[in-house]
Amino acid sequence: MLTRRVVAGLAMAGLAPGPWVAAQTDRPLTMVTGYSPGGSTDIAARIMNERFATHLGGGTRIVVENRPGASGVVASEWLRRQAPDGSVVMIAETGSHAIAPNAVIGWNRYDPVNDFTHLGIIGAPPLILVVNNRVPGATAAEVVEHLRRATPESITYATSGVGGILHLATEMLAQQLGQRFVHVPYRSGAQMLQAIHTGEAQFGIAALASANAMVREGLVRGVAVTTTTRFSTYPAIPTLTEAAVPGFEFDVWYILVGPPGMPRPAATALNRALVATLAEDPIRDRLLAAGHDTWRAPNGLPEARAFIEREVAKFREVVRRTGVWLEG
Repeated sequence: MLTRRVVAGLAMAGLAPGPWVAAQTDRPLTMVTGYSPGGSTDIAARIMNERFATHLGGGTRIVVENRPGASGVVASEWLRRQAPDGSVVMIAETGSHAIAPNAVIGWNRYDPVNDFTHLGIIGAPPLILVVNNRVPGATAAEVVEHLRRATPESITYATSGVGGILHLATEMLAQQLGQRFVHVPYRSGAQMLQAIHTGEAQFGIAALASANAMVREGLVRGVAVTTTTRFSTYPAIPTLTEAAVPGFEFDVWYILVGPPGMPRPAATALNRALVATLAEDPIRDRLLAAGHDTWRAPNGLPEARAFIEREVAKFREVVRRTGVWLEG
């Protein structure tokens, strides 16, 4: 059934609900993230939810629900089994919708293109190489050189789970350094960063949104970002290319998705509410301060699906070229 908030959103978008609307409910809209509270998608959801609800209209309430596990895969599997009635959406990301389907050996859990309704791109947050404060090196290049010269399998790195963004990014870094590191997966970004802080692991590649507070407080050291340019809120932190890893680039993104088969008018209403939310300067500023860069290119339903198709194909080629395969 279609929810009252989506009916209101259709009206705001100038779209008639149509005869397929059988009923309405007062249930809140559930916005799912595949990570624990404090994770990068969780932060984005909690920044956006109030204004997103306002743009949907009709007194909409949004509940953020965390379904962590397997770097977003558990939540994605759950979402695709839900009814396409406008009552649940998810902030999906590169790991669950482009990396795992391509890099995990024997993948058969879902098709990221055809098993979801793609509602709009949210942004492209950077990743950052962080190290324990006792790791040697006065500059980013010196830290990278320490990692490069270490005895193979003598250094551990932490991630928020097997088969996700951070796992593939770090394995790609290891490959470019000609190294073998020991992978220690944790259940969340917060646990991963705490492990780096305490020295259980020496380093990791983290979402900047998750690492932001600990980097600012000096609990871990931010060394370099994985993007091609420096991030505006940390202009002193170089890129990995600048830090003696030539050509290293690893871009990630967040996208709003729903269950498969969502009626076009409902999907359009949700897309327009998202686009309106991301157009607000206060929301952009809050997301930027938290380590997220918002999407500014055309962002309708066709663009969202085409984007996923391109990214899945891109990461298929990345995995083929690098030979980095992950055990699920």
